[in-house]
Amino acid sequence: MHIGLIGLGKMGFNMRERLRKGGIEVTGFDRNPDVTDVASVDELLTAVPAPRLIWVMVPSGDITDAVITELGNKLDAGDLVIDGGNSRYTEDQKHGAALAEKDIRFADCGVSGGVWGLQNGYGLMAGGDAADIDRAMPVFDVLRPEGERADSFVHVGGVGAGHYAKMVHNGIEYGLMQAYAEGYELLAAKEIVTDLPGTFRAWQKGTVVRSWLLDLMVKALDEDPGLASIDDYVEDSGEGRWTVEEAIANAVPAPAITAALFARFSSREDNSPAMKMVSALRHQFGGHATRPAK
Repeated sequence: MHIGLIGLGKMGFNMRERLRKGGIEVTGFDRNPDVTDVASVDELLTAVPAPRLIWVMVPSGDITDAVITELGNKLDAGDLVIDGGNSRYTEDQKHGAALAEKDIRFADCGVSGGVWGLQNGYGLMAGGDAADIDRAMPVFDVLRPEGERADSFVHVGGVGAGHYAKMVHNGIEYGLMQAYAEGYELLAAKEIVTDLPGTFRAWQKGTVVRSWLLDLMVKALDEDPGLASIDDYVEDSGEGRWTVEEAIANAVPAPAITAALFARFSSREDNSPAMKMVSALRHQFGGHATRPAK
C-alpha cells in the first residue's frame, strides 16, 4: 500500500516512520525541506498511485482548511482524504461536504499517542463511511499498537465522530492531569512527606490510580525532582474548550473537565506547583513546549 502524508511535524514524522516499518509505502510532504520527501503537494500527488489515500497531519484551523481546500482542487474522484489532526468535528463535516461535491471521499481520525506513538503505537478514533474506513484499515492497523484491534481502534461513526471522540478523550485527559497535579502539590506542601518522587513511584503497580500518565509523572520527577526548570504557565490546545462548550450545548454536567480548563487559565496568573506538573506532563506525553522558570 502507498499513501501520501502531508505534515511531518512531531506527530506526522513519527507516523511516517512507523508506517514504513510496518510495510506501508509513504510519500511525505512538509514545508520543512529537512524532512520532506517531495518539494510540493503536486509532486506528492504524482507519486501516490490512484485511487489515492492522502493523510493530512497539520495543525487544526486555517492550516488544515487550506490544505484540504488545495487537495479538493487537485485530487480526482474516488481519492480519499483523512484528516488525522485535531480538527473540530464541525470542520470535518464542512470539509467532507465540500469534497463530496467533487466525488472525493473524506474521513477523520483522532490520533492519541503523542511523541511515544512511534514506539508504542497510536490510539485511533475514526469517523466516516464504513467503506472508506475499511479501505484505510491497513494504515490504521500499522499505526495502532499490536494486539486486538478493538483495544486501540474504533470506527466511532460518521464524518466528524472520530474527532468528537478525540475531543472528549482530551477533555478527560485535562481532568486526569489536573487531579494528579493537585495531589502532587498537596504532598509537596506537607513537611512529613520526605520522599515525594518515591510516593508516586510506589503507586505505579497495584494501585487503582496507576496509569501511563502516572508513569510519565514519575519520569518527569526523575528528570527534574523539584520541577525547578519549568514555569507553571500551561497552554490549552483547543480540545478542552471544545469539550466544555459541547457539555454546555448538550446540558451535560462536566465539572471536573471544566475546572481543569479553568485551572490552566489560572496558571497564567499565579505560581503553582500543580500547574508546573501539568506542564511537565504535557511535555512528557506530547512533546509540548514548556516555559523556562522565571
